[in-house]
Amino acid sequence: MRVILMTGKGGVGKTSVAAATGLRCAELGYRTLVLSTDPAHSLADSFDMEMGHEPIQVCPNLWGAELDALMELETNWGAVKRYITQVLQARGLEGVQAEELAILPGMDEIFGLVRMKRHYDEATYDVLIIDSAPTGTALRLLSLPEVSGWYMRRFYKPLQKMSVALRPLVEPFFRPIAGFSLPDQAVMDAPYEFYEQIEALEKVLTDNTQTSVRLVTNPEKMVIKESLRAHAYLSLYNVATDLVIANRIIPDHVEDPFFQQWKTNQQEYRHQIHENFRPLPVKEVPLFQQEMCGLAALERLKDILYPGEDPTQVFYKETTLRVVQTQDEYSLELYLPGIPKNKIELSKTADELNIRIGNHRRNLVLPQALAAMQPAGAKMEEDYLKIRFSNVGVTV
Repeated sequence: MRVILMTGKGGVGKTSVAAATGLRCAELGYRTLVLSTDPAHSLADSFDMEMGHEPIQVCPNLWGAELDALMELETNWGAVKRYITQVLQARGLEGVQAEELAILPGMDEIFGLVRMKRHYDEATYDVLIIDSAPTGTALRLLSLPEVSGWYMRRFYKPLQKMSVALRPLVEPFFRPIAGFSLPDQAVMDAPYEFYEQIEALEKVLTDNTQTSVRLVTNPEKMVIKESLRAHAYLSLYNVATDLVIANRIIPDHVEDPFFQQWKTNQQEYRHQIHENFRPLPVKEVPLFQQEMCGLAALERLKDILYPGEDPTQVFYKETTLRVVQTQDEYSLELYLPGIPKNKIELSKTADELNIRIGNHRRNLVLPQALAAMQPAGAKMEEDYLKIRFSNVGVTV
């Protein structure tokens, strides 16, 4: 299955691009699903038809759906939610308040991953296009497999085994005192089953032969900076970007003096987009006179985006992570375009390299050859962070 994730700063037009991409894929004969995981759904507005949690057919070979986080929660997390509600009610919270607090922050992002994994396993569709949340939320979503895996391996699995062994002994004394029961097997199994699904999905997300991110941006200063940060962080999580789409370019034939300064600014920002994202290909889409609602409007957008092209092709394949051996040293090279070295923090703990850029962190499990070594230096070269490892070195 080909997986394409559309992301970008809120309001740049990624939903319209996702819908038009789906339309072109369907036209070429691919069974295609466009799935919105953005909490502020607008996919139904783009297609100009009612949509819900389950896929609905838009036209031949094309289906659309808008993720309902509450329905996914009940399906995948119902036992845990009910247990948390029971605990909160035992501590004095009212029923409605307890149920609301039982839905943990960020659960909608996790369910977006689970829904993707289910469609991937079912293999009903040839192409899965994700209309993702705005970049900040989407990047946290992409980091979930690695972050959750770290906690599950070190904390949850030992706790689960201990809880199963002690529950029959402790439960008779625990409930009268606490007012609620210890978690049963179903409650304890749910988080680890969740983790296993997410861990399996990580292999799909990081396989750049079948999964690509497409960044949608506008020729505006703040939007470009957000897109550049997103590209760097996607590389940090080893997820490949294969295309940048510069949307809402004022056409040359617009000569109204009101737009003249705007067009001049756009010329400069268009140049920046092409230069800053090089060598990624950039497609430009004009600002249309009408909003992108309905199949007729999406047809026009589709023809501009993919004239005679197959959207499922990988437009650019970049190596985001590689290990190079030089004599008795190794070099771990991470593709981080546009990030100065002084913005990167590195540390190593056991077999993990901790990489931090701003608020984003990755715990990278090192190959066995590097795990026994220490970082001996780092430098930025041609958009790659190159970290040297040797048996005797100085920690970065």
